[in-house]
Amino acid sequence: MGGERGRLRVYLGAAPGVGKTFAMLDEGHRRAERGTDVVIGLVETHGRARTEAEIGDLEVVPRREVTYHGLTTTELDVEAVLARAPEVALVDELAHTIVRDPNDGRDTGHTKRWQDVELLLDHGIDVITTLNVQHLESLNDVVASITGVRQAETVPDAVVRAADAVELVDMSPQSLRRRMAHGNIYPAEKVDTALSRYFREGNLAALRELALLWLADRVEEGLDRYRDSHGIGQTWATRERLVVGLSGGSESLALMRRAARIASRTTGGEWVAVYVTRRDGLSGVTPDRLEELRRQAADLGGSFRAVVAVDVPEGLLDFARAENATQVLVGASRRGRLSALLRPGIGETVIADSGDIDVHVVTHDHARGHATRRRRATVSRRRVIAGYLLAVLGTAALSGLLELTTGWHGLPTETMVMMALVVATALVGGLWPAVLAAVVSSLALNLLFVPPIGTLTIAQPENAFAIGVFLVTGVAVATVVDRAARQTELARRARAESNALAVLAHGLLHSSENAAAEEGGVASVTGPSDPGATEEELALLREACRMFQLDGAAVFADGRLRAGYGEAPRSVTGADLAVPVTNGVVLAFNGPSVSAGEQRLLKAFAAHLAVITERRRSRAESARARELAATEKTRTALLGAVSHDLRSPLAAIKAAAASLRSSEVAWSPADEAELLATIEDSADRLDALVENLLDMSRLQTGAVRPLLADIDLAAVCARALDSAGLAEPGDGRTPPRVTWCEPPDELPSARGDQGLIERVIVNVVENAVRYSPPGRPVQLRLSQYRADGRDWVSLRVIDHGPGVPAAGFDRLFAPFQRLGDVPNGDGLGLGLAVSRGLAEATGGTLTAEETPGGGLTMVLDLPSAPSADDQPAEDRPTDDQSVRVEEITRAS
Repeated sequence: MGGERGRLRVYLGAAPGVGKTFAMLDEGHRRAERGTDVVIGLVETHGRARTEAEIGDLEVVPRREVTYHGLTTTELDVEAVLARAPEVALVDELAHTIVRDPNDGRDTGHTKRWQDVELLLDHGIDVITTLNVQHLESLNDVVASITGVRQAETVPDAVVRAADAVELVDMSPQSLRRRMAHGNIYPAEKVDTALSRYFREGNLAALRELALLWLADRVEEGLDRYRDSHGIGQTWATRERLVVGLSGGSESLALMRRAARIASRTTGGEWVAVYVTRRDGLSGVTPDRLEELRRQAADLGGSFRAVVAVDVPEGLLDFARAENATQVLVGASRRGRLSALLRPGIGETVIADSGDIDVHVVTHDHARGHATRRRRATVSRRRVIAGYLLAVLGTAALSGLLELTTGWHGLPTETMVMMALVVATALVGGLWPAVLAAVVSSLALNLLFVPPIGTLTIAQPENAFAIGVFLVTGVAVATVVDRAARQTELARRARAESNALAVLAHGLLHSSENAAAEEGGVASVTGPSDPGATEEELALLREACRMFQLDGAAVFADGRLRAGYGEAPRSVTGADLAVPVTNGVVLAFNGPSVSAGEQRLLKAFAAHLAVITERRRSRAESARARELAATEKTRTALLGAVSHDLRSPLAAIKAAAASLRSSEVAWSPADEAELLATIEDSADRLDALVENLLDMSRLQTGAVRPLLADIDLAAVCARALDSAGLAEPGDGRTPPRVTWCEPPDELPSARGDQGLIERVIVNVVENAVRYSPPGRPVQLRLSQYRADGRDWVSLRVIDHGPGVPAAGFDRLFAPFQRLGDVPNGDGLGLGLAVSRGLAEATGGTLTAEETPGGGLTMVLDLPSAPSADDQPAEDRPTDDQSVRVEEITRAS
């Protein structure tokens, strides 16, 4: 493989019979006539005479024969096409599922024909192929809802989108049905069924529209690539696309509804809502408001984007041109007529700079003249009052001082001093106190320092001009100072919010890493809460309390406390402040009141909590999906194992019983005894299989309830060997299958369930004997040790069989696992899985080790029983419990 990749051409049709294969063969002939080396890799004619005739003199690469379940079929011979190495290969039916024969040396391992086509392309061979629209992966559900037939054979959209050319082979539904009726598509016996079901006119019209729309989207992608590569910024009105400029205010929903109505009047019309925020970050809407706008746009059938720009009108138009939009919709200005006259608004600027993009200005309830906008104060009420006092009393005091020192200065100095007072008033009280200071100062200058003194009359025109300039300059300076103060306050708030959100995001990032590692571990909370509370939620509550100086915070889900921090509120109604997050989830706080600006930041915390809640739900769904997958895997393994392993003993029982019942053969007593022994042995195998299945079921459902007591592990081992028939010594000619190593003299009692431990030992020893070679008996060794501050009693079952690699130890204890088949081919592979589950249910462990010299050692560790002096009275077994243990042991 190497060199340039081949080119792919796809003939796309809405339904079978539109002429895709015919068009592919026709293209092959045209290229062959131009001298191109063309071969037919595979063509499906379906017995159509015209299609077969169209093959003509094109070279056909022989197919390979595949045998599957006794049936022989043919498939594309990829190796033969690669060996032939043509310039162009014709390969029909891209979505076809390949019939595989693993024993065929030419089998590529691919399951779909499009994978074979990809291989040909990788080797530099151009491929021409065919595909019906119903086989596109993205349209599978849509086609199923239209036709009632779900296609099992699909092709990823990315494969077709990557094609160098996709050509639509189109035919009207009426023409296609006529072709069907004339027998040009299906045999005569299938025509009536096809016309009344899949090939109904409505189905064909819907499939045709799907094909056209899908291909139109691909053409749109190609057009966008062409415009980008050629740097074309001018709008090409190939499709109506509407961009809605949103301010984030209450009129946004009305604008989006109007855009949806406009787009619905045009076939294929699209609309996008866009919110442009200034790059300085000094103004903007809250994250939860952005999410609300996104949700509203989706509900109305549009999409939502948020962009950042230096200038809002410029950013809006740049976005519209990048989207190749034909229309822009903006709301009517909220500003008053005088303000709009002095400085054009966003709508006026967009209209002036839109160029060839049409602009719609939509009125609304909050437009100019229909609603008043209340100006937010950036200074406290106390400062405003101080500003008014400074404007009046400060002007009076300064005028008196200047009057007393008249001989030391002139009108220019007096004007500059008064201007300084206006600026100071603007800094203290804001705009309107400063305007008042400018008016009062101009009157004082006119009355006290401009001839004639003591009157409002101005004798000289230049003095009148100076007073007028002072008044206008004072108001202008007051406006500029007030705006600067407001911008400073906004910048301070924005910086505080960004720092807070950065700290919050950093904390959530680390807590989410811990939560992901623990898969939704339990978090400590105050009060009665859901044990599923996560560290992410606690981090958010802790940061909110620290930032806003709150006493406590809590998360409530459906009215129930899920997580809390500090002095958390006990209910939503009892909280000092509650912020809704998402359906049924509320963020509640206890503590001092929060300002309006801080409440805006609290909504950002709520948005973070919404993300945490969604992540929590996703983790829960993932856990359920993993559990379902594990259950399905277990079920499949169980069905496969049961169908195989229960069949052998049942067959043996049936054969032996049928032989005993036969009247045609006179069985000797020895033969009858052998047949009865076969029945008994097979029944025992069935009993063991069913018992293991029941034990695994109980373990998985948590139904095993061990009865713990002090047990003599050596005695339990002896009873287990006796019940398994492994206790008898060798007969002198054959060695024993199990041998004992002398236990320590002071071996303490173990703590466990005697009946369950006996079952564990039987399973482990039988498994070891099954794998041990002749003449190498299994060894049992008891010992004691101390670890992690506890005393343990240990049983080692040592065999010298083939052993298992250390990497496979964990798989030994997985259900339905048999590493290397059991010699007799029986068993479900549940013995060790059940044994480990029973051992852990009693508080012990069952592990595997390598046997020195080869083999496998199974280690059963049980906690040592406490001495009589250390054991609490309530933990000591009563006589009734001892009797119960004995009954369970006998039943086992």
